[in-house]
Amino acid sequence: GGAEIACGVTETRSKAQRIMAFPVLPPYTKCDLAIQDRFAQLDQGGKVMAEYIWVGGKGELRCKTKTLDAPPKSVDDLPIWNFDGSSTEQAPGEDSEVLLKPCAIYKDPFRPGSPNILVLCDCYKPDPDGPRGLGAPIPTNTRVYANQIMDKVASHEPWFGIEQEYTLFEPDKKTPYGWPKDGEPGPQGPYYCSIGTENAFGRAVVEAHYKACLYAGINLSGINGEVMPGQWEYQVGPCTGIASGDQLLASRYLLIRVCEQYGVVVSFDPKPIPGDWNGAGCHTNVSTKAMRAEGGYDAILKAMERLPPPRPQGGGKPAA
Repeated sequence: GGAEIACGVTETRSKAQRIMAFPVLPPYTKCDLAIQDRFAQLDQGGKVMAEYIWVGGKGELRCKTKTLDAPPKSVDDLPIWNFDGSSTEQAPGEDSEVLLKPCAIYKDPFRPGSPNILVLCDCYKPDPDGPRGLGAPIPTNTRVYANQIMDKVASHEPWFGIEQEYTLFEPDKKTPYGWPKDGEPGPQGPYYCSIGTENAFGRAVVEAHYKACLYAGINLSGINGEVMPGQWEYQVGPCTGIASGDQLLASRYLLIRVCEQYGVVVSFDPKPIPGDWNGAGCHTNVSTKAMRAEGGYDAILKAMERLPPPRPQGGGKPAA
């Protein structure tokens, strides 16, 4: 063991004890959110903090904050902004500017007490001759094409309900939350829609996320524990048209931010743990005005006939 001086007191500890006194993974110094909260209560002088959010080059979510002089009356009042696309694998280094076009606004649950907002954006190349300086959408901007389809079918009033499953992990990204280190818990069965310390792992994260979504204005319709321990689900919707995808992305952003505060990691991987453990899907329920009307079952059957045959798991040709 070695001698250490702590507050004027000599303390002898083994090397293993000294190592265990620090977190296993960085950051080794944890930020105290109670201290942050003191500053969160300060007056902003009428200014608004707008958190611009977008999808990065690998499907990850990115964000940066802009100060506004006043709350926007609509999404059209928000300014176009930009970012360095070479740092997100969305533009080359010699021509790295990418523009952010605001698409949807939500209340910011991490900065309450003032009219601070979350701003969901999609991404474009710059063009000084284009409307508002916007050029063509960059390749990772799939929202613009989804919105074109939603505009075409707007008269059908498509509703979407999305069931988002996810898995909580320790910071090592290998150990599901509530699992023993380098081991496995008891077999699946007691964890689905469960209660109890021995069954439900991470409920504090789930509840915080639920409240954050409702505060933000996201139509979260429910939550439940899933089949694998450390796995949960929430449902977004019903939402009409492009609002479904927007709210899903915003809800994922909020979940990642909540997990950041709790010091855990969330995974949306559809098969996070190999073997006979439950996967984590993102199931989509859809209906149109005709399907919801009297006699709508016929409209459902007609839509199903247009779907291709199911494919075997893992890809390949459609089943015969």
